[in-house]
Amino acid sequence: MRALLVGGVLLVVAAVVLDRIFPLRLPPTDTGSTVVLARDGTPLRAFADTDGVWRYPTSSRQVSPLYLQALLSYEDRWFFKHPGVNPYALLRGVGGVFRYGHMVSGGSTLTMQVARIIEPIPHTAGGKCIQLFRALQLEAHLSKTQILDLYLNHAPFGGPIQGVEAASWAYLGKSASQLSHAEAAMLAVLPQAPSVLRPDRHANAARHARDKVLDRMQSLGVWSPAITTDARIEPVTARSLRSPLDAALLAERLHQQQPEARRIVTTVDASMQRAVEDKVSEYLARLPPRTSAAVLVVDNATLEARVYVGTASFADPQRLGHVDMVRAPRSPGSTLKPFLYGLAMDDGLVTSESLLVDAPQSFGSYRPANFDQSFAGPVSVAEALQRSLNVPAVDVLDRLGPNRFVARLANGGVELDMVGGAAPNLSVVLGGASTRLESLVGAYTAFAKNGLAGAPRYTLQAPLQRRRLLSPEAAWIIREILSNNPANVEGAPLEGSSDAHQSLAWKTGTSYGYRDAWAIGVTDDWTIGVWIGRPDGTPSPGQYGAVTALPLMFGVSRMLPVTHALAHASRPMGVRAIDVCWPLGGAAASTPSGQCRQRRTAWTINGVLPPTFAERDLTAWSSGASTLRVDNQNRRLSATCHGKGEHRVSLARWPALSVAWLDADDAAASALPPLAPGCLPDSLDVVSPIRIAGVADGAVLRQAPNSANALRVTLQAMGASSDVQWLLDGRLQGTSIGRADMVITLLQPGDHQVTALTREGAYARIALHVTAR
Repeated sequence: MRALLVGGVLLVVAAVVLDRIFPLRLPPTDTGSTVVLARDGTPLRAFADTDGVWRYPTSSRQVSPLYLQALLSYEDRWFFKHPGVNPYALLRGVGGVFRYGHMVSGGSTLTMQVARIIEPIPHTAGGKCIQLFRALQLEAHLSKTQILDLYLNHAPFGGPIQGVEAASWAYLGKSASQLSHAEAAMLAVLPQAPSVLRPDRHANAARHARDKVLDRMQSLGVWSPAITTDARIEPVTARSLRSPLDAALLAERLHQQQPEARRIVTTVDASMQRAVEDKVSEYLARLPPRTSAAVLVVDNATLEARVYVGTASFADPQRLGHVDMVRAPRSPGSTLKPFLYGLAMDDGLVTSESLLVDAPQSFGSYRPANFDQSFAGPVSVAEALQRSLNVPAVDVLDRLGPNRFVARLANGGVELDMVGGAAPNLSVVLGGASTRLESLVGAYTAFAKNGLAGAPRYTLQAPLQRRRLLSPEAAWIIREILSNNPANVEGAPLEGSSDAHQSLAWKTGTSYGYRDAWAIGVTDDWTIGVWIGRPDGTPSPGQYGAVTALPLMFGVSRMLPVTHALAHASRPMGVRAIDVCWPLGGAAASTPSGQCRQRRTAWTINGVLPPTFAERDLTAWSSGASTLRVDNQNRRLSATCHGKGEHRVSLARWPALSVAWLDADDAAASALPPLAPGCLPDSLDVVSPIRIAGVADGAVLRQAPNSANALRVTLQAMGASSDVQWLLDGRLQGTSIGRADMVITLLQPGDHQVTALTREGAYARIALHVTAR
């Protein structure tokens, strides 16, 4: 007995000494491959370790119980009872060598397999001894669960794949937590001979090995005959071995931010991501070469990004697929206009129906024009925003102040990069600065969250932060305007339909030179941002927001679930509908009927009704309400002049630059009465009349026979002393000075109108008819 005790002590001492001399080297837990996951655990993209190995971290608590049953029953059913070595299995293996002359059963336990996985051990008698020693070490230092997890994460499954989770995704396209009985059996046996049992290359061999596992499971009574019979019917199918590559640029972005992380869980919805990526790929096939696209979809309730498409094709060098256009600085075009009008409403400058003028105007040396070079004359704020008119937006920004506008955007999370670091100027609202798609999408969430904007979140650990961008009242009014803007493009909701996406508020934008096409949409649940263009900044002529980006945005919006987790915010208490009158802008209830030329219903904030903007040009006539003295023949009396039947009349005068677009009745009602004979001139007659010379009003013109040249007419603005803007059918043709010649080209037969307009508001118009040859 004493000898046995001494022997035991010596054996323990020897084991401790050997353990110190030959310490166990476990695989480090903080190195290796990284996997970026969708919110449900679906791998989006994996980054191999320095040895090119793909491994997705998992544990025995996360994999399917069916897989654990198959693995332990087939490989080591006494795993939780033996000390790392199964003497019976070893004796059975040695007996097989003596009986058959070769190894029939290796006798290796799962712990022994882990020992060989984590350390190269030769397949020799000496190597077997080392393997036994390492298995005992593992059992001494680790729990059974830890040993099992080592196997689950490091077992070889063919090629660069290690671990059951990576293998399940690589071969089956699903998590190891979702395996069927047949799939569990196949993955359980695959590490025995991964090079010859790979289901993507050797399906028959894989099926034969799988069926052996099923037979064992049935014979042991772990699975019923019915289950194993059904499992044998299931075909062995596998995808080509490949790493997942969804939301590739987001995964790369997060991996760069967290290089030490081995498992990064994003907010992305895997199924939505794949569907939108397929949609983008299909849509881009119809666009010019080298065109790329970016799509960002954010959940308004949480600011979590559910879809992140940073490029049209990650692997396409022609499209510069490696450039992430979700965060690339680009010109936003007109996408900032909703915030401009919202901030102007908060400042009490305008209501939704304030009168603005879309006409050729100069703001110092800056002369903005509309996208199609046409002008609409008098328009409301709502119309100007829906039609994305440029001149009214610049007019409002000039009164709000570009520095203030940029500062308030920055306070709401929209950082604008000015060209060359210049100070903010009036061009900023037309795309004269750069920002990012993610900033725009975060800002547009304010229209679904009572004016509170926030940066999109890409991981659950990212903080949820919102900042005030607009008042709840202004945000509600702007969204109402953008929700009632019909679009005549593919996929747009039909007017009057009960489409659940009918409440989509949207805005497009196009940068100078057709370099960037934008469309941003907001529903109760989602904010969707789309950018299309070329990452290198070269133009794509003919590609702009309304025809290029908007159809894709509508298509993406139809793919999103409608949960109404956020009910469309009810109208804030401060928003009131009030009838207003043009041209003065006051309440219809308090405006004399003769001065109410057009009646409109405006959304107001706290009942504030700002008047129509005053004239900017001091040489123009005085718009607004004017009270005059006239005689009994309605002739104007100047200060020291009196006449028979003298009385007072009130006029509601339109802004000077809008008069050229008024109908005859409105123009007559706004015109000054003529000065009575003998009265000295007054300051009201500052605008000198002009007339168009060169072609008579109503002239019929015909192109010269056999001429290939377009018909041209040379005109002069008689009586003009300053700049004259020339319009053909509402489209700007050019500018002349004083009575200088202006050549107008008439390309199409039919009726045309030529208008000459001075900056003071004087105008003249002639009608022409061009006959076909």
